[in-house]
Amino acid sequence: MELLDAYGGYSKVRMKLGDQHANFFGTVHGGAIFGLADTALGAAANAYGTLSVAIGCNIHYMKAARTGCLTAIAEEVSLNHNIATYTVTIYDDEEDVVAIFQGMVYRKRQDILELKASSQEPCAI
Repeated sequence: MELLDAYGGYSKVRMKLGDQHANFFGTVHGGAIFGLADTALGAAANAYGTLSVAIGCNIHYMKAARTGCLTAIAEEVSLNHNIATYTVTIYDDEEDVVAIFQGMVYRKRQDILELKASSQEPCAI
């Protein structure tokens, strides 16, 4: 995936499709499309600099995709101190709508830069 643009409440993410994205029927797996939409949601919500985590998402598939690229555009619908909602529209190369995703995030009272500074090394197994 490639982040094309992001600022508070908006993001644009592109994913080039390959064989690894195909389901048993030769179309793009719904999980791959969901992952693209979720990535766009996270980029838009966290672009404010406040740690935001998804608390609810749903997706509706409109058209099967097979090849090329998919582009997800996340746009903020509402924002308050604790909760924000977004609509993410996924387009194919012909600019047809492939899916519409709706997501809600919880906005923690933590700055992303502080989180990165305080992160620890992962546990060894």
